Amino acid sequence: MTHDLDPARRERLDGLTSWHADWAGLRVVVLGLGVTGFAVADTLTELGAEVLVVAPAVDDDRAELLSLLGARLLLAPSDAAPPAELDAVDADLVVISPGFAPHHPWSTWAAGSGAAVWGDVELAWRVRDKVPGRTADWLLVTGTNGKTTTTQLTAAMVLADGRRVAPCGNIGVPVLDAVRDPEGFDVLVVELSSHQLHQLPTSGPGALRPVASTCLNLEADHLEWHGSFEAYRDAKAKVYENTVVAAVWSKEDDATRRMVEDADVVEGCRAVGFGLGAPGPSELGLVASDDSAVLVDRAFLDDRRHRALELTTLAAAEEVGLGADHLLLDVLAAAALARAVGVEPAAIRDAVAAFRVDRHRTEVVARAAGVTWVDDSKATNPHAAQASLAAFPSVVWLVGGLLKGVDPDPLVEGAVRSGRLRAAVLLGVDRSELRAAFARHAPELPVLEVDETQTGRVMPTAVRLAAGLAHGGDAVLLAPAAASMDQFTDYAARGRSFAEAVHEHLGGDADGETVDRTPATPVD
Repeated sequence: MTHDLDPARRERLDGLTSWHADWAGLRVVVLGLGVTGFAVADTLTELGAEVLVVAPAVDDDRAELLSLLGARLLLAPSDAAPPAELDAVDADLVVISPGFAPHHPWSTWAAGSGAAVWGDVELAWRVRDKVPGRTADWLLVTGTNGKTTTTQLTAAMVLADGRRVAPCGNIGVPVLDAVRDPEGFDVLVVELSSHQLHQLPTSGPGALRPVASTCLNLEADHLEWHGSFEAYRDAKAKVYENTVVAAVWSKEDDATRRMVEDADVVEGCRAVGFGLGAPGPSELGLVASDDSAVLVDRAFLDDRRHRALELTTLAAAEEVGLGADHLLLDVLAAAALARAVGVEPAAIRDAVAAFRVDRHRTEVVARAAGVTWVDDSKATNPHAAQASLAAFPSVVWLVGGLLKGVDPDPLVEGAVRSGRLRAAVLLGVDRSELRAAFARHAPELPVLEVDETQTGRVMPTAVRLAAGLAHGGDAVLLAPAAASMDQFTDYAARGRSFAEAVHEHLGGDADGETVDRTPATPVD
């Protein structure tokens, strides 16, 4: 945003569209010093800007690094407007962390400061040409669920095609770190949260022009941050703006089709659908064979009305943990993005065969006495939990945590109507809404609650209760439909605690094992 800027400042900022532009002396305030904020400060000081970082807290090592970089640091509580000292800075630019909601006091201050307000992704786009002759193509991934798996899959497909590629963004590696890599990349696969998309302009010098983009699905989430479902939807829809080659949408979620129809894309950009059925022209999908199904492309070939390209098989996907429908949709979306930058079918097949889904995503942690124990702690919203429930015929469901402003009633109603629930165990601080939903829709269903407040005792109690409810053939499924920060550091910590509790409870009777590998930066 560049509102209220005087013409000279506006002209200068509009011209900052290259690493090699004149950034020297630009006065910048960076709000927040997480992984993203530090990357912003590091980048801007390297470019020669005058940087002041405002943060509620920072460890000594990071403060020392800032000093070595030449940035100044101002500590201030984040529950109030930034301190009055900032008014004397007369900033040209404010770069704000995606963690600050639009109604947060710091966001309000930035909007009224008279400076331009950018996010880290806009800054990264403007300086993406750091390595001469190697400006990467960008592929954008968003959606309520499946972003990280799709981002990783897409990057694996591009890598198998022999290109240098980086998965980055909300996946844990800041986009700015990727664009500053001294060797450069051919392709960046950028996972974008709704928070990051909210900050992006759709026109002007800071607007992204991705080769291809996708919104995988859309369900209510992060309403406490955006303020309404409409605002959340509008943020997600930005992913398609200015797309050059392919706007990739899901045939399983009509909201994504409408986003593409409404998007202002580059002339010649095509809408490419993906879904679990047989594909039509300009689509990717699945075609049944004798004992499996084939993932085929009818979008990225000249004679797409009469021919199809085989990419991989359903059997191969199942072997690497990608057999559930929602994970197959991730494979299809990733293949569409990869094909948009010319990845060959053989590379897609090889990448799928070698791929392994991250932990805490429909991960079987143990099997004993006919009961399967499954960790889908990454299911932090109702849509993800619904997809996870659909993968099992009979479920003892561990559900609850921080609901993030989302009403759980439709999820509970749908789960009950599916006939898959054996019982439920309620977790977390927002149990009352879940309790009421189960009482309305399934008053006869066994529903137990974990009222422990000590983190170390939550999952052992939940596992003990679930074990008493489960029968042979059941899955005990941790799919909380809620964020974890009420009782755990993040969803990965919640998943690890569940797996540890399961193995402790089962002793030597379990067939599974716990492996300590976690995503780079879990974000609920």
